[in-house]
Amino acid sequence: MNYETVILGAGAAGLMCAAHAGPGVLVVDHARAPGEKIRISGGGRCNFTNLHTGPDNFLSANPHFAKSALTRYTQWDFIDLVNRHGIAWHEKTLGQLFCDGSAKQIVAMLVAELDRAGGTLWLQTSLRDLAARESGFDLTLEREGVRHAVHCRNLVLATGGKSIPKMGATGLAYDIATRFGLRVTETRPALVPLTFPEGRFAGLAGVSCPARLSNDRASFDEALLFTHRGLSGPAILQLSSYWREGEEIAVNLFPDLDLPTHLREQRRREGRRRIATILARYLPARLVQHLGTTLPLAERLADQSDARLAQLAAALTDWRLTPSGSEGYRTAEVTLGGIDTAALSSRTLQAHAVPGLYAIGEAVDVTGWLGGYNFQWAWASGHAAGTAIAATP
Repeated sequence: MNYETVILGAGAAGLMCAAHAGPGVLVVDHARAPGEKIRISGGGRCNFTNLHTGPDNFLSANPHFAKSALTRYTQWDFIDLVNRHGIAWHEKTLGQLFCDGSAKQIVAMLVAELDRAGGTLWLQTSLRDLAARESGFDLTLEREGVRHAVHCRNLVLATGGKSIPKMGATGLAYDIATRFGLRVTETRPALVPLTFPEGRFAGLAGVSCPARLSNDRASFDEALLFTHRGLSGPAILQLSSYWREGEEIAVNLFPDLDLPTHLREQRRREGRRRIATILARYLPARLVQHLGTTLPLAERLADQSDARLAQLAAALTDWRLTPSGSEGYRTAEVTLGGIDTAALSSRTLQAHAVPGLYAIGEAVDVTGWLGGYNFQWAWASGHAAGTAIAATP
């Protein structure tokens, strides 16, 4: 069988690429249905892009690499596509856009775009062999127990990273890239909860509050969630992409309040009240109780000097913690790192040293923040590769 282009991976990037790559496209995936990570994303409503998408929302060894693709296919372009398919959506916090209905609408839209472009989709299909030829690539694909010899001019790696292996995620794209001489940077779980020694926050499991989470490289103001195993919530997931084993993180439980000044004012007005009573106006009761095991929260405000109030404020706004690890790829939303961008054209996503070989989406060393940014990279990189393939004589 001869195809102009074979795309390995029927996820966000692969389906978007197929919609723009021109005739003769075959999309291959080992899953039972296309777009499985799309389907489960955003609590089943798919946080499909972010209004504030820009290069600064992405991590990469080359922070400039993503600019070309993101500029040529923006969040507004994808919103226009969603609107044309009649999918209702809404904005949540921080520019995050979600479907009013189901994430399945986004999958159906992408499959419809694939069909419109005349592409072919093979599901429950495995790659058994792959070799490069002067005229392209020879693949052996196994489908329903039958092996098929397939030749293509262009091969697109869109199989994603290692995150959420229970959905079939593997390092296939990295293995293929390495086979063809493309370097793969260090890969790590990203957008992932951080863990602590057993029992550290067990009594706080389920407690959530606004906070500022930071380290020497980044800072995020979002919700913090305590779990049986450690810390989660948007603020932790964001910071996890910038965290390394053994490093401290700083927790500010009062990011929008000048706490030392506020405590002094409350001492003047309500000096007879316990410190815990004041803090409980801002923090969940269980968290205040937990903090009281190491801080003098049972004492009266009137009994505290300015210096002691300053020390207390510092403990609450610069709470230093050292995670023991992360939840790993099992719950990580994305993979940090991937195929080295130095090996790829930023305009076409084609490998410099292997004509006809492309890498897009999560497989590449471009990782977005939480909040729809990784989907926008999938749309933009898929569009870049697809239009480049379609324009090749």
